[in-house]
Amino acid sequence: MTDAAADLVERISAFIRETVIPYEGDARIGKHGPSDDLRIELQAKARAAGLLSPHVGREFGGHGLNHRQIAQAFRAAGYSLLGPVALNIMAPDEGNMAMLEKVASEAQKERFLRPLASGAVRSAFLMTEPDGGAGSDPSMMQTTAVQDGNHWVINGRKTFITGADGAGFGIIMARTETGATMFLADMGGDDIRIDRVLDTIDRTMPGGHAMMTLENVRVPADQILGEIGQGFKYAQVRLAPARLTHCMRWWGAAKRAHDTAVEYATHRMAFGKPLIDHEGVGFMLADNEIDLKQAELMIDWCAGVLDVHGHGAGTEESSFAKVAVSEALFRIADRCVQVLGGLGVTDDTPVHQIFRDIRAFRIYDGPSEVHRWSIAKRIKKRALAGA
Repeated sequence: MTDAAADLVERISAFIRETVIPYEGDARIGKHGPSDDLRIELQAKARAAGLLSPHVGREFGGHGLNHRQIAQAFRAAGYSLLGPVALNIMAPDEGNMAMLEKVASEAQKERFLRPLASGAVRSAFLMTEPDGGAGSDPSMMQTTAVQDGNHWVINGRKTFITGADGAGFGIIMARTETGATMFLADMGGDDIRIDRVLDTIDRTMPGGHAMMTLENVRVPADQILGEIGQGFKYAQVRLAPARLTHCMRWWGAAKRAHDTAVEYATHRMAFGKPLIDHEGVGFMLADNEIDLKQAELMIDWCAGVLDVHGHGAGTEESSFAKVAVSEALFRIADRCVQVLGGLGVTDDTPVHQIFRDIRAFRIYDGPSEVHRWSIAKRIKKRALAGA
């Protein structure tokens, strides 16, 4: 950590506690996430504090952080479920910004990345499809893109598209004759329709998660992201770091839940002594500390791999982190609900919503079972190669 990066993390931590946490009871947080009105208000405060989009390059208003510095900044921001929204580092926008910086042309960066990094618009990443289409197995993609002169025409259906409701543009994954390709498309017209926004257990991402229909979406050829047929390669460029940044943000939320449980257990009396002095409670909090530290070390190790080897690396390491960290953080949140007892299932503390959001994290960006299957395939491949 440089002195500048360490100072940034301290300023983020103070901003979350002093400015963001007081908004947690705001009525503009609905079942589909914070409203855009609330997002804009929070991001204006982050912009004034010099904290908006800290992960992007300085030319786009950020701090040009490496992955290990991002890890500390995002963990600090995650201490409030609203923190990543306020700092403009929430999924899917954060992952889209990172990919646009690496893959987009200079013209595309000006058209799409700059307003996204400034908070002027939100974005979506349209890859997952309903039953029969792409999900954990992206090779099942049914959405098609057919060239028509200087345009491409896209048709298909998408589901679980985070942030689609209210997004200014989307990155659409579609199947072409030469393979999966990514397209940058403006949203809000009749050709990209939101069929419905799903009601889910989480509520931290603006716009919620939508089911969508793409009908004759015409995209100019100069809005192809990267090269035709390289969509799956770019998806890994996006997803490997994005899995890790999810771990970073949710680590901060789990730390908040743990701190809340510790405060309660230290002062709540039962059978003549504080709850924390009862082994059944004290041991749960001790296990939380162990899980937090192990998750932190896993995140920093994987971030180090990305820093050393570049954005094309870290696929296997990010799978390790996604499984280990998501499951450790869920154990922490679950224990915190248990320590708080009846209070833990109410909105009187942030713990019950943290529990709900972290439970969903075990599915986001590939469920644990798919990552374990992928890791097992690599184990077999290495074993056979060495036989």
